[in-house]
Parts: sequence; C-alpha cells; structure tokens
Amino acid sequence: MCGLSGEIRFDGSRPDLGAVERMTDRLAARGPDGEGIWTRGAVALGHRRLKIIDLSDLGAQPMTDADDEITGVFNGCVYNYQELREELGRLGHRFRSTSDTEVVLHAYRQWGTACVERFHGMFAFALVEHRTGRVVLGRDRLGIKPLYLAPAPGRLRFASSLPALLAAGDVDTSLDPVAVHQYLSWHATVAPPHTVLNGVRKLPPATVRVVEPDGSHHDHRYWQPSYTRRPEYADMGPDEWRDAVLEALRTAVRRRMVSDVPVGVLLSGGLDSSLIVALLAEEGQRGLKTFSVGFEAEGGEQGDEFRYSDLVAREFGTDHRRMMVPSDRVSTALDDAVAAMSEPMISHDVVAFHLLSEQVSKEVKVVQSGQGADEVFAGYHWYPELAAAPREEEPRQYAETYFDRPHTDLADVLHPHMLPADDVSGRFVTEHMARPGAQTALDAALRLDTHVMLVDDPVKRVDNMTMAWGLEARVPFLDHELVELAAACPPELKLADDGKGVLKEVGRKLLPREIVDRPKGYFPVPAIRHMAGPVLDRVREALAAPAARQRNVFRQPYVAELLAAPDEHRTKRGANALWQVALLEIWLQTHGIT
Repeated sequence: MCGLSGEIRFDGSRPDLGAVERMTDRLAARGPDGEGIWTRGAVALGHRRLKIIDLSDLGAQPMTDADDEITGVFNGCVYNYQELREELGRLGHRFRSTSDTEVVLHAYRQWGTACVERFHGMFAFALVEHRTGRVVLGRDRLGIKPLYLAPAPGRLRFASSLPALLAAGDVDTSLDPVAVHQYLSWHATVAPPHTVLNGVRKLPPATVRVVEPDGSHHDHRYWQPSYTRRPEYADMGPDEWRDAVLEALRTAVRRRMVSDVPVGVLLSGGLDSSLIVALLAEEGQRGLKTFSVGFEAEGGEQGDEFRYSDLVAREFGTDHRRMMVPSDRVSTALDDAVAAMSEPMISHDVVAFHLLSEQVSKEVKVVQSGQGADEVFAGYHWYPELAAAPREEEPRQYAETYFDRPHTDLADVLHPHMLPADDVSGRFVTEHMARPGAQTALDAALRLDTHVMLVDDPVKRVDNMTMAWGLEARVPFLDHELVELAAACPPELKLADDGKGVLKEVGRKLLPREIVDRPKGYFPVPAIRHMAGPVLDRVREALAAPAARQRNVFRQPYVAELLAAPDEHRTKRGANALWQVALLEIWLQTHGIT
C-alpha cells in the first residue's frame, strides 16, 4: 500500500519535477517507509512506500524491470502475486525482488493490458513503456485503490489523492455543478469521472487507460458482473448457496492474509467483521489483534457497540483493543479527518475511521475490514422496497428511496449558477440501470450500489482514513470472485431474514447467535448527528467565513433556516442537512480552495 504520482508532457517539454515532488510529499502519510522519483523523456513518476511485502530496499519504487523495458509505480496489493511470479518464471522472466510490484511489471510485459484480468487484489498503477513513451494507468475492479487525474493543455498529472494534485499547483478549482448535484442528491456519492472540482477527474474502477505520447488515450473497462442467474448455478438450493458463499468468503479472507507483517481486524461486532475474525481463527490465527471504537452518547443516542465486539473477541480469543472517544474529541478530530478526505464525505463514520486508524496504526500496518457486505449481499433496510418495484420503475423508485432530496428541491438550496438545468443525478441512475445485464429490480439496484455508490462512499472512506496513518485496509467482501458469486445469487436468498440472508446462514455456522440475530448496527457518531456544541461551533465558523460568502454556492435563506434549528432539518435519508451543507464548505476551506 502506497501513494503514487506522476506527470506526462505532450508538448515536447520536460515534466515538472518540482510538481511531482510536491505531490509525492503530500502523499507521505500513505507511504511513510520510503520515497522515490524517476524521470525519462516526457514522463516523471513519484512514489511513497508502505512496506508490506518484501521489506527490503529491492521493493522500492519507482521500479524498473530487469531488462530496462518498463518503469512503474504501484499502490495496493496483488494477493496472488506468488502464483503469478511462478508462472512468469516458467515463461522466462527474471526477478530481483520478492515484491508484488515487480510481478505487475513483468505481467504487463507478458500479457499487456490484459494482465489486470489475472490480478486478484486491490491496485492502482502507472506503467511507462521506455521504447514507445506510452503510459498505462490502471485501477482494480471495485475501485478500492484511487487514481485521480488533472488534465491540462500539454500535460496530464495523476496521483493517489486529490489533495496531492492540489499540492502540485495550477489546478482548476472551480466547482463542478454535476458533482455538487450528486453530492446533495446521492448522499455525497460523486460518480467517476467527476469530482467536486472541475479540474480533477478520477479513473473509473475496472478501467485501464492507455495514454499515447501525443496525449490521445483510450479506456478499456475489463470487468463487470452480469447480475443475472447463471446456468451453472441453476440446481443450487439455499444450503448449496450458503456453502458456496462460505467457501468464497473463506478464500477471500485467506488471500488477504498475504503479508510480510502482521494482519489485524477492525472489529465492529457486526456480522461482517465478526465473520472475518471467525475465518481467520479457522485458519489458525492466534493472538489476532482486533480493534473497536465507540463514542459518547448524545441526544439519547448510544455511541458504541462494545458488547458485541467484546463477545466476538472472547469467543475467538483475540487480542482486543477498545477505544472510547469523548464528544469534545470529535470536534478537534474533525478537521484532521477532513484534511484526509480526497473528496467531501458526509457519513459520520469517517471521523470514527480516522480516529480508530490512528490508534491501530501504532500496533499493526495491515487490517481486514468488513466493508462492502451490505451492498454486495443486500443488507440495508431499503432493499426490500427497491426489490418490490417493477423493473422499469426501478430508477424512479431508487431515487425516491435512496436520494437525500429530489432535483426540484435544489432550486431552494443552490444559487442558479450551481444548479444544472436537468436532474443529472436521476439521469445517471436511469442510464446505469438501463444497461444490459441486471435481471430484476434488486439486481439493478445492487449493481449500481456495488459498482458506483460503494466505490465512492464507503470504500473511499476506508481508504482515505486508514491511509492517512499509513495503515493498509483489506476488504474481503470485495474479492471480485465473491462479488461475482453474490451477483448471481437469487435475490430472495439475499433479502431473506431482513437482509443478507445467505450471509447470515453462513454466520450461523461460525458465530454466536447473538451476533447473527442482533439488530443491524452502524458506526454512530452522535456528536455529529445531533450537532453537539463544539461541532456546531465549527459548522457556524465555516459557513460564516468570507470564503463561503464569496463562493456563493448555497442560498443564504436556506443556510439561515438550517442554522436556526441545527438538529431539526433532515434529508429524506435522515442525514443532518446542516452537516451536509457545512461539510462541503469545511472541505473546500481545509484544502485551501477559495
């Protein structure tokens, strides 16, 4: 796990090494164990390293292959790198390190851009062909690892975070009205290629982009499950599906044990993270380090679920750590969490993940996390309602059920210059759901959530907050083979038992009943949800700042109405509307965008 950056020139000039160095410096938290810069011709690459696999200097990046054909930078982990290395060795490739990065270089030399189809893992990379000057950018299937792009006349810059591109300078920081519309509609999800800034785009998941020396490029999307019932599973009943999911999850967890340093678990006490602990125990892990976080109650709302995480820790004999965060610590931690965000994120658990990651990083460098199970296996309470809609009505039902507010309401929220003429968020949903392959209404919703919402909300949160402390988070529920299996699973098996039915059946084979049958929990941060004193003070400060008034994004009567009753105004999804407005402004100010 690392941070990468680079610049490609298309105008005959040399890349700006100073800009690449500034980007690389800004990525230091993602890779505290080493740094490197490489340049040749029209390309420069930068890298910050977090040592997880091959702890020697032979694993340093940017890395050039033994034949001086390819130089690359890589962020993530290819879990099957050892098997690929053996295969490549039989094909005549020579290796100098035991790192997965070197395997990526040789895999590209052997199979070209099709190499990504052989990788099991999470990754973003940039590879430079020395002879042609061609640059290849790639991202993993579920977008677990980010890759941001800043195109400009005569050049392209790229980096593992948006703030790194800002550090390079000369970025168009005007707001993208489409992204702002999605932010306010879709619970802060902004779909690629958009970001909230006009001058920064992001490479979509499961995409390889080949950039030619003249600046032209072409993209190839190399993976997309069909979300239909497949013939090979036609004779499977509920028990067979349970066993198939268990075996796929077992494989996913085992793959993510690959490391030259110890691997811990973020244990919330919910079904998903508890299953990971159980499967690691099954693999013979002893003294496994597990970590939980909780918050002080506010407004009568409980802020921790320690009784469940304690139960799992006792059941499997883990070396468990609990962290209780007082409410006054939330407000002081908020700015640090916002500084770590590559894009604005309104979910309360972003602060929880940031604080937890700080403590966890003092004890381990790698953790497994249960992120993604709710989207992949239909665990949220709104999925039955979405499943009940006729297939042709699903886009409208999805927006009605999941969006924070309809397009018509945004006229009262945004100034006219920030309001698109049509419902761009609703149109995105309609177009995505119209693509071939999703058989039922639930299939269409899960495909959208897994391949768009999940990538640019929960997954991004985990990456940003863990990597802010040099902590690598691995997500077995996003193993692509498990996702493919879940996509083919009959909707009724996923919806059973109030959601995640097939996964709960797996849990009944491995976990205490209290964990499987408990009410669904979240990562509650009551101080934010209820705008407790110090958080509200920070919100008022941001919205009153000269930068906010000059930006003129939100209509002042709307902001004044929210401030007059901070804990009363909720979006359709139940989010605090004031927090949603303020977080965007806090993010912009924190990152120096005026």
